[in-house]
Amino acid sequence: MKRRKLIGCAILFMASCSVAINNLGPEKLRFAVTDVHSIEDLEINFGPFRKTLEQVLERKIEFVPVANFTDAIPALRSDRIDLVMAGPAEYVLLNARTKAVPVIAVTRPNYHSVFAARADSNIKSLVQLKGKKIGMWKVGSTAGHLGTTKLLIDAGLNPQSDFEVAMLGKKCMQALKNGEVDACALSIFNYQDLLAAEAASARDFPLIAQGGPLPNDVFVANGLLEPDFIAYMRSAMIDNKEKLLESLLATPANDRFKGGQIVAANDADYNMIREAYRAIGQGELIQK
Repeated sequence: MKRRKLIGCAILFMASCSVAINNLGPEKLRFAVTDVHSIEDLEINFGPFRKTLEQVLERKIEFVPVANFTDAIPALRSDRIDLVMAGPAEYVLLNARTKAVPVIAVTRPNYHSVFAARADSNIKSLVQLKGKKIGMWKVGSTAGHLGTTKLLIDAGLNPQSDFEVAMLGKKCMQALKNGEVDACALSIFNYQDLLAAEAASARDFPLIAQGGPLPNDVFVANGLLEPDFIAYMRSAMIDNKEKLLESLLATPANDRFKGGQIVAANDADYNMIREAYRAIGQGELIQK
């Protein structure tokens, strides 16, 4: 009899927990990805992940496309989206402008910034780039702008006076080859891709500097959501991290996360991005 009572109590307890969870937060979560701009691409690239996330959070997930990461700012402010996947530099802006709350992060193995120079240039270190022209990827890029700027700061250079920057994207290696810039600053992945595109090798454009791991991509919650519900999402996603990562990797568009992990997001990890924004004179962008 006692055993039956214990089992009955356990069932009632689990049922009450389920009711409490269902009564917490919205019945449906609206989900955006800052670099995926159409419903069709969201379905293709994140369809399997959405299905798993619905099971994990016990909520329907609705895709909401945003034109770019800046479009996510008014969408969060006006309560049109609840959960956003963003890159490291994007997170810093979202957090500052909307008080978005970091939930979980996804690590990217071997994700770091590098500097390449011509083999015949005699440039061997970042200090030698003082007074030089540096090709970078694009404004606001984590690895190809802010991460590389942080490396230059650490080398003792002032981003506002000690060198010239040209945002060249995929044209950077060609510009380096032609002598239009003295170095290329970009992610290790873009460096490898551009070497292949130029039919060149690392001997032709050797690396003169390589940074440490960059901050992770992050899922952020709308700061208007109940803190208890955000805590529930974080706990549920961490508890089911293997399942969520498997579904994220089910589409080729997310291959950058192969070998990665889902971890708790730590806001302090993004301070290097904030430092770079301040150093280039854009500190007002990240003021809360």
